[in-house]
Amino acid sequence: MSKHSELRLDLALVADQIFEGSRVLDLGCGEGALLEHLMATRRCRGTGVEIDAEAVLVAIRRGVPVIERDIDVALADIADDSYDTVVLSRTLQTMLRPEYVLENMARVAERMVVSVPNFGYYPNRLRLLAGRMPISKEIPYAWYNSPNLRFTTLTDLEDLFAQLGLIIDRRYTYTQSGRRLRMYGRVPNLLAGAAVYVLRPGR
Repeated sequence: MSKHSELRLDLALVADQIFEGSRVLDLGCGEGALLEHLMATRRCRGTGVEIDAEAVLVAIRRGVPVIERDIDVALADIADDSYDTVVLSRTLQTMLRPEYVLENMARVAERMVVSVPNFGYYPNRLRLLAGRMPISKEIPYAWYNSPNLRFTTLTDLEDLFAQLGLIIDRRYTYTQSGRRLRMYGRVPNLLAGAAVYVLRPGR
């Protein structure tokens, strides 16, 4: 059995970016699968932030320390450089103020790991051309019940990173079937279903 077999694809890739023994803050941690894995296999210490009460209970039963709060509010109370790595996995697109969240992530940790669905993926573009809102494996909701508030392409997201002074150390892109794309430049903005970024503040 793979050491990542219990993790979904993007979380396994995120886990591979975390150094052993790190202090990890997981924003939008859900049921705590990533932190449980890191604590068990990487000797990490971690804290999760999650607003869904049922997910918080599952995480607590797993032995994962969790703060039941909105991410915006929780970040305001966290001191500078409190963590080594802060994770935001498939959550940025649900934020009212994504730029505020990214700025504060850069304040509380020296490394940031962010995973996002790519709204610029070509089947999404084709569905829009057909007059329909995109629905895909990475964006599985109808327009009326989606938790997603912000739809971004990888190009737009990278422009925001640059605007905020965030440096991209690594970018991993993959198809919806989970195949890694060994591509660079702007091409993955068309062919990638999602991406994982490793960032650091430019300070």
